[in-house]
This record gives sequence, structure tokens and C-alpha cells, in this order.
Amino acid sequence: MNISEPKAEQAIPAIWRQAFRPLFLMGSIFAIFSMVIWALVLTGNLSISPYGGVYFWHAHEMLFGFVAAIIVGFLLTAVQNWTGLRATHGKSLIALFTLWLAGRLLLFINPTSYQWLTAIVDISFLVLAAIFMGQLVLKVKQYRNLIFVPVLILLVAGNLLTHWSVLAQQPEYYRWGAHSTVMTITLIISIIAGRVFPMFTANGTKTEKVANLAWLEKAVIGVTLTIALLYLTNLSSYLPKTIIAWVFGFAALCHSIRAIRWRPQVTFGTPLVWSLHLAYWFVPISLALFALYFAGGNISASTALHGLTAGAISSIILAMIARISLGHTGRSLQPHWSMKIAFVLIILAGLSRLAVQYLQAYTSVNMYLVAAIFWVFAYLIYVLGYWKILTSPRPDGRLG
Repeated sequence: MNISEPKAEQAIPAIWRQAFRPLFLMGSIFAIFSMVIWALVLTGNLSISPYGGVYFWHAHEMLFGFVAAIIVGFLLTAVQNWTGLRATHGKSLIALFTLWLAGRLLLFINPTSYQWLTAIVDISFLVLAAIFMGQLVLKVKQYRNLIFVPVLILLVAGNLLTHWSVLAQQPEYYRWGAHSTVMTITLIISIIAGRVFPMFTANGTKTEKVANLAWLEKAVIGVTLTIALLYLTNLSSYLPKTIIAWVFGFAALCHSIRAIRWRPQVTFGTPLVWSLHLAYWFVPISLALFALYFAGGNISASTALHGLTAGAISSIILAMIARISLGHTGRSLQPHWSMKIAFVLIILAGLSRLAVQYLQAYTSVNMYLVAAIFWVFAYLIYVLGYWKILTSPRPDGRLG
């Protein structure tokens, strides 16, 4: 590992030694804040006027405030393991985090005379992250991992579209940008899951690692990339719905076969593994719901989309950051028992959001609020349990 001088490293507060530390912690705290605000708005207990309006703010900030922070925290931590070079830390990490935080503040405060500044600051976070990552990968000519740089740029493109909807007062660009971003994030999940799920499963359950099938991995990544590009190019709005339905149906099938091959049945005694497997099933389920939607079935696009956001993305993130936060701080991969509750709550949040379309008409209970409450408490358990872990030096005395 090519790292800086140990004494200089030890002088850096622990939270600034690796990108996952501030971005996992503050990204989760911000997400809790955002979800509470959203719940208060939905129930009529709060009225706010953020950048782009409250509906824009909710979708944008969950994607580019919360999810983007977690993705960047993960990639800028993983790239150190991949390349053997010291990744973003210290002053560079503080600058990156400050850019992220400034974007969150500007979108919430909404200085109407400087909306262009809000857009520039917010977009710059992902651009800078891509630069930090790309330069390390290129330095060691590790082109296999260079794939994540253009993927980050796809997120930049989605963010550009959402901001353009505000700056040019063209609302249709908001849906275009937000939906393409969700599909790009699903692509990121698909790539990372294929790399780590078999290993995590084997290590966590002490069983033999399942070898990936090359043709299946190519099919999964290829069809998921196709979906992301269909949305990013906006072809999803123009192609015959029957064709798009078949694409989503094929994607659901490929992801299902993949998930079954990973042997979820051996994971039941290992929370850090069954949480990942259970969360991943939201991907093929949601893709199947999209197939039904485009085929004219009784399913809304919003329900299918929230299967990916409130279901797959939210639950996979919680399972991943719970594991990474332990492993990369030199701790045993044995989470506190409360995380089992958090994993169950985040799955219930996703299921509750999926059920809104069908149950809301038959109950006086606000199912949107139920889903939000489950979501908030799941991440609150993580924040409370991992605060000290993420802000303290490694117990083994190693750097990072």
C-alpha cells in the first residue's frame, strides 16, 4: 500500500482518513433529515419552498444528496484496495465533503437569484469524485475498474437534466433526469453485486464460493446498461411499449437467475449476508413490475420506480454500509444485534411503499407515512450504532 507518512496520517482526525467515513455517516444523517421533512410535508404539517419545489427536492436529494454520497464514499474507498494507492483523504476529502454539503444547503435554502450557482456546486461533487477516482485507476493502468468513471459521468448527466428542468423551467427534464439516474444506480448495484456478493456469501457463511457464469454476468450487465441508456437517451418515451416491456422482462429474469445462483438459503444465520440477498430481490421484482407497467398491467410507474428506490437501493445501501463500516475500520464483521432490526425495517419500508398503490384505498392508515417511518428508524439505528465506529481510529492501530 502506497500511503503517506504515518505521523502525518495519525494527525488527521479519523473521520477524514477514508471517504466512506464522512460520506456514509453524514449521507445517512442527511437522508434521515430529508425523509422526516418529506413525511411532514406529506401529512400537511410542514410547508417549504426548496430549490425546484418540494417534490423535486425530495427526489433529487434522495438520489444526489444521499445515494450519490454513499456511492462516492464506497468507490473512493474501494479504489484504494483495487489500486494499492492512497485514496482521497485529509484536505482533499474535506474539500470534496464541503462541496457535497454546500450543495445540500443551497438546494434547501434556495437562493432564487443564484440558482445557476446551486446547480454548479451540486454537479461539481460527482465530477470531482470521478476525477479523484479516475486518476488513481489510470496511474496503475487498471482499466477494468475504469468502468466506474463513465458510470459516475452518467450520474452527472442525470443530475444535469434535473437542474436544467429548473433553470430552463422545463419540467419534463426532471422526470427524464431522475428516472435515468435511478436506472444508472441500478446498473452500479448490478456491477458491484456481481463482484462482491459471491465473495461475501462464501466468507460470511463459510461455504464454497459460487463462480459467476460469464454469459449470465454479461447478460445482466448488458440488459441493465441497455435500460439505463434507454432512459438516459429518452428512447423509453418513444419506443413501442411492448419492446420496452420485453427488455424489462428479460432483465428481471436474468437478475432472478443470478440471485438464485447465489444461494440465499445458506445465509439465514448471517445478518450481514442475508440482508444483502433479501435486498437484492427488490431488483428483479421491480424490473418485473416495470415490465407489467409497459405491458399495460395494473401497476403504476411510480410503484415500480419506488421498488428500486425505496426497496432495492435503500436496503442494499444499508446492508453494504453496515458491512463496509466494520471491515474498513478493522472491526469484526459482527454487527450489533440492533442492525438485524434495521435490516428488517428497511425491507418493510420497501414493501410498504410497494403496497401503497393497492392498500391505500382500503385503509385509513397513511401507507406513505408508514414506509417513511420504517425507513427513518432503519437508518437511525445505523447512525446511532456506527457514529463512534466512523469517527474513531481503527482499534488495530492501522491507518485509514
